[in-house]
Amino acid sequence: MFDTKTVSLEWGGKTLTLETGRIARQADGAVLATYGETVVLCAVTAAKSVKEGQDFFPLTVHYQEKFSAAGRIPGGFFKRERGATEKETLTSRLIDRPIRPLFPEGFYNEINVIAQVLSYDGETEADIVAMVAASAALTISGVPFMGPIGAARVGFKDGEYQLNPSMTEVAEGRLDLVVAATQDAVMMVESEAKELTEEEMLGAVMFAHDESRKVIGAIIKLAEQAAKEPWDLEVADNSAMKAEIKKLVGDDIAAAYKLTDKSARSNALNEARAKVKAAYAEADGQTSMTANKLTKKVEADIVRTAILKDGARIDGRKLDQVRPIEISAGFLPRTHGSALFTRGETQAICTTTLGTKDSEQMIDGLNGLSYESFMLHYNFPPYSVGEVGRFGAPGRREVGHGKLAWRALRPMLPSKEDFPYTIRILSDITESNGSSSMATVCGGCLAMMDAGVPIARPVSGIAMGLILEGKDFAVLSDILGDEDHLGDMDFKVAGTEAGITSLQMDIKIAGITKEIMGKALEQAKAGRAHILGEMNKALGSARTELSAHAPRIETMQIDKSKIRDVIGTGGKVIREIVAETGAKVDIDDEGVIKISSSDLSQIEAARKWIAGIVEEAEVGKIYDGKVVNIVDFGAFVNFMGGKDGLVHVSEMKNERVEKPTDVVSEGQAVKVKVLEIDNRGKVRLSMRVVDQETGEELEDTRPPREPREPRGDRGDRGGDRRPRRDGDRGGRGGDRGPRGDRGDRGPRRDRDEGGNPDHLPAFLKDD
Repeated sequence: MFDTKTVSLEWGGKTLTLETGRIARQADGAVLATYGETVVLCAVTAAKSVKEGQDFFPLTVHYQEKFSAAGRIPGGFFKRERGATEKETLTSRLIDRPIRPLFPEGFYNEINVIAQVLSYDGETEADIVAMVAASAALTISGVPFMGPIGAARVGFKDGEYQLNPSMTEVAEGRLDLVVAATQDAVMMVESEAKELTEEEMLGAVMFAHDESRKVIGAIIKLAEQAAKEPWDLEVADNSAMKAEIKKLVGDDIAAAYKLTDKSARSNALNEARAKVKAAYAEADGQTSMTANKLTKKVEADIVRTAILKDGARIDGRKLDQVRPIEISAGFLPRTHGSALFTRGETQAICTTTLGTKDSEQMIDGLNGLSYESFMLHYNFPPYSVGEVGRFGAPGRREVGHGKLAWRALRPMLPSKEDFPYTIRILSDITESNGSSSMATVCGGCLAMMDAGVPIARPVSGIAMGLILEGKDFAVLSDILGDEDHLGDMDFKVAGTEAGITSLQMDIKIAGITKEIMGKALEQAKAGRAHILGEMNKALGSARTELSAHAPRIETMQIDKSKIRDVIGTGGKVIREIVAETGAKVDIDDEGVIKISSSDLSQIEAARKWIAGIVEEAEVGKIYDGKVVNIVDFGAFVNFMGGKDGLVHVSEMKNERVEKPTDVVSEGQAVKVKVLEIDNRGKVRLSMRVVDQETGEELEDTRPPREPREPRGDRGDRGGDRRPRRDGDRGGRGGDRGPRGDRGDRGPRRDRDEGGNPDHLPAFLKDD
């Protein structure tokens, strides 16, 4: 029934298996990829025709994690997989970015790539497996895909590169790098690093490329067995029309790109495009659409030639020059931290908000529930580029840009022990003309420093571009939006003065070489250093004091055995602490307590209360207490926060006290001295030896009490006392007969009434 084809590869210590022909046979291409015990199914379908008037390539990638893959039921009310999570969105982009440039120009058929995680072993991340499955499914589908690509994850620990490390190994190492590549060149890079050098990062990329080639070989073997017939693709020759358009508006476009102001340049380009549109106004819809696309090609040719031949960039800068930077730190009065970062015509308002553990983000994923204490949210409103557009929930691009900045900043955060706050950075892009994500890195770093977050070192970021024609290439620092659109590479690097913390690269051509990437990394290093210098002028280091509007958090460690005492039965004690002091109190299973409030006096009150609970009482020491219960023989006093002791009525005053209520009342504050703590933890207190006004100890004028004799020594208390159950107590001594022999005592309840009471059961009554 099934015509199954399978290819296997030993890769990174595990077996990678690619299978087709058994599942999703109606798709154009479907591959089941297994690595370890992680299994991903990827199915590819393509429309057989193009919609009329369509002039773009509608590729859509969906990555979905099934909770059943990890043996879990989704949380929440609906108990089923809902909209895409942040991780699913990011992985969808991870698959899309390297495959999109590998479809031929002019191919506009709609394609769906759907990757679903069916099994997850908790060690092997599914994103790499999904990328490999997608590449294999496209390769065997018959669609005009100029692949395949391979993909690999790389870690770095103790100077050694690790292929496809586990999540634990990634956390312990210095690098989490994902690379996708063709046989000849790297297509996509995504990474987070702990200050790697340019040489270490480049080595990691090349290591991943070498390992990706092994996967490409396996995909080719599968395609040799199972690939469908390739689609016929007709490529129209539009060279003559392109030449006509260049003759018509070439000079106008060249003049427009000499205008350094973005608005003026856009207006001039729109006039040139309108001239082309008017020239082909009477043509059919397809011809008009082709003319518009060819106009953009003419623009690209003019800009690229000027850069390669003359080194002349759109705004007149040198290839390695960064635009002017203006920074204002702490310009918002009520935020915990803020910065306005402007670089040329790109601007970001970044704010930092500090919160307690309650503000952490709960994430429900394949690995179970987890909590994130560092968040970065990026927003890109349409007014930032002078346009009218959708404004609302973030799209895939906004999620991706925010995650890039998050990866760049996270390695420099302080430990939770040193800074036990939840941190949220919000980046609102107010102007955009090139690399707003790197503006977010710079502005977000400054906003954290303004908020008093003690980061290890400041982080800056820069976006690099590439113009490549044959063997000639030029690397551009701090690219403009137009240089991004018309160029061949978007290469973003963030880091400190000590090394790289994040690297992201996307290519619009069939990959770049090691030489080009090395040149881009070195040029980016100089650009980062320049931007760091400008940031240091605005704010050299993190502020030593938190904002007056930020919560304060104090951490204290208690013994695990005392956790129960602090929480109390059903949480009674900790709720009372919170209610009385006004501070928030969080305690974990290791005995770490976090006390938070914007009022330092509330924190101190809660800290003293908890310290009193966990502190051991000391005999002879005087404490403040509160009467919590009054009994006939004295009063129970709560002291040291959570301990109770008894003040006997005889210890309330030096004179005789008839009733405890004559001296104290419930809720009364008193001062007590610890007299004794017995081996069961019972505490005996005294009020009479403490001045209730000053708390000073008074001289005890009473004669000392005679010591009690041991409770078990009763020999001198009347040796002639008879044993309690001796035999002369009416036959109840040791010579009592058997229990059942009751002699003539008669029925128990009717000894004087003839032995036949009515209340006896019938079988006991006399005849």
